[in-house]
Amino acid sequence: MQDQNRAQKVSDGNPDSIPFRVEKIEVREWWLWVLAVVVTLVLTIGIASFTIPGSNRPAKIYWSDPQDWIRALAALVLLFDLYAVYQHLLLYRIRRQLAEQNLLFRLISENAADMIAVVDRNGRRLYNSPAYQRVLGYSPEELKATWSMQQVHPEDRDRVAEAAKKALLTGRGERLEYRLQHKDGSWRIVESTASTVQSERGEVEKLVIVNRDITDRKKAEERLEYNAFHDSLTNLPNRAFLLRRLARAFALSKRHENYRFALLLIDIDEFKVINDSLGHEAGDEVLIQVGNRLITSLRAIDTVSRTSEAVEGFEDTPSDDTLAKLGGDEFAVLLDDLRHPSDAIRVAERIQEQLRSPFKVREREIVISLTVGIALRTDLCNESQELLRDAEIAMHRAKRAGKGRCEIFDSAMHATAMKRLQVETDVRSGVERNEFRVHYQPIVSLRTGRIAGFEALSRWQRPEGLVMPGEFITVADETGLILPINRRLIREACENLRLWRQRYPSQPPLSMSVNIPPRHFEQPNLAAEIAAILNQTGIEPSGLELEILETVAMGNPETASRVLWELKAVGVRLSIDDFGVGYSALSRLQGLPVNALKIDRSFISNMENEETREIVHTIILLGHRIGLEVVAEGVETEAQLQQIRDFDCDLAQGFYFSKPCDAEATLELLHQGGHFAQAALPTGVANPKKASADEA
Repeated sequence: MQDQNRAQKVSDGNPDSIPFRVEKIEVREWWLWVLAVVVTLVLTIGIASFTIPGSNRPAKIYWSDPQDWIRALAALVLLFDLYAVYQHLLLYRIRRQLAEQNLLFRLISENAADMIAVVDRNGRRLYNSPAYQRVLGYSPEELKATWSMQQVHPEDRDRVAEAAKKALLTGRGERLEYRLQHKDGSWRIVESTASTVQSERGEVEKLVIVNRDITDRKKAEERLEYNAFHDSLTNLPNRAFLLRRLARAFALSKRHENYRFALLLIDIDEFKVINDSLGHEAGDEVLIQVGNRLITSLRAIDTVSRTSEAVEGFEDTPSDDTLAKLGGDEFAVLLDDLRHPSDAIRVAERIQEQLRSPFKVREREIVISLTVGIALRTDLCNESQELLRDAEIAMHRAKRAGKGRCEIFDSAMHATAMKRLQVETDVRSGVERNEFRVHYQPIVSLRTGRIAGFEALSRWQRPEGLVMPGEFITVADETGLILPINRRLIREACENLRLWRQRYPSQPPLSMSVNIPPRHFEQPNLAAEIAAILNQTGIEPSGLELEILETVAMGNPETASRVLWELKAVGVRLSIDDFGVGYSALSRLQGLPVNALKIDRSFISNMENEETREIVHTIILLGHRIGLEVVAEGVETEAQLQQIRDFDCDLAQGFYFSKPCDAEATLELLHQGGHFAQAALPTGVANPKKASADEA
């Protein structure tokens, strides 16, 4: 039984116990046969000594009968033979089990996707599974003719050899990844696990190595990581990648005082016009071409923006500037290792120059301009998000200054940005606390001198006092907070108009004008929203006039025309506000469903200039020629009033008649008759005074 247990142990344990321990069983079987023959011969000779005549017998025989001696010896022979047969049957059974296990091992190893190898202490190949040929292309003969480390990538050999040495010393293998060369010369990435085979004395004599091909998995992981840090359209690094590089640059600047870097935030001016006029696919083509030109620009500018030497003692210094796409039409450039802050400005100017030449998109040539905001690493800025914010502030300031420009962030910008942030926070709180009020400024008919209607204007009633629109409207529009403010204004204005019409009927009835800011004009359900308010307040649509900024109405003709026609279908009146300061085309104006033009106050206030006076006259003539009413905004003096009346202007509003006032004061104006003299303001109605545009 000990032999059986020992044989069973031989057959279990690890892959090499099957094909490599059979030889030991065969040796044991040979010695058993030899022992059987020797014992049988010895016993046979012993028996023969009693039966062959003339053979020497013992001098004294203790048994009474020699036949008993012979029978005893024969019994011993029989017992030994039976034992020998039993051992042979046992060995046969073990051999058959080994054969079955050997077959099973071969089936597993030949069909396994993983590559299985057995090597000795010296790295000599003892066994390679057929998967090696399927995965790496080498035949068994080719593998036997090579060293086990020959296919390992030269850069990985030391690491693999160290892991093998450690396994031989400790008896424990470890998992690692490395590259193996395919027969065609390409490299495959494998995940390898090693286990040890120990001798009967407990010494490690072989390594069983299982290699799994993970090349496809690694490529998929690399693709996922690439997608996580790159823009899908342009293949440029994205915001996440840029922030990672910025963090790296900040860490480097803390270690080296003379290390400088800058961030350029680049925005394509009027990109929305390209998308709306040519389609988003054309816009995507422009973005791709812009990205390609920026890459080329940076390569050409490297000698200007970067020094030729790396920072001493820091081997991981980025080797080139980083270009990233942040989403939409924004790009960013991280300029490494600047010699002087002025280098960043030169880079920005060269980028603008490089992208000034036309782009060819769908057989059309498109010319674009770029606005660039620059933020330099300073002691006041210690985080990636802060630097990105500073660059964005500089970029927005450049846009407000006229677009196509370049601005560098400074401390004054930071103070302005912080103030703006505070305004945004306060406006949000004001909306939540319902602090916004509606004031009304009368619009006077220059033919009758009577109030023809009112313009509803937002005012912010803070505990500290009344805040004029110039201090919050822009912020509210950019943040989207203008939407709840303007919706409340329209509803309240319509409710008051219904009340005033009932109390003070006139012919024609009073009208109400409200401004539709750009963010509100972009809402897809604007027409339905206006129709719902009119229905709820009971105002007929013709009593409401919506004022659209000229820059909005003319900036994107197709979209603006569609929205204006939707509003016209509701039945409201439409007017172009601040006319003359935008970029109107007369052909476009004639095709829009508008009812009136409002001359911008900047022209009215400067009519002492003859050229400006002629512009006002021309606008009035133009409006009348195409069948539109003309309203003069910002009338503040009797001279201005007389001039626009001489030009046959239809309506006027301004401080000459009345400043904007709340609903109660407006009701008092109507109670007094709502009539203004042709040449002078009635006593007690309002004090004429010059006001800024913000107060109007």
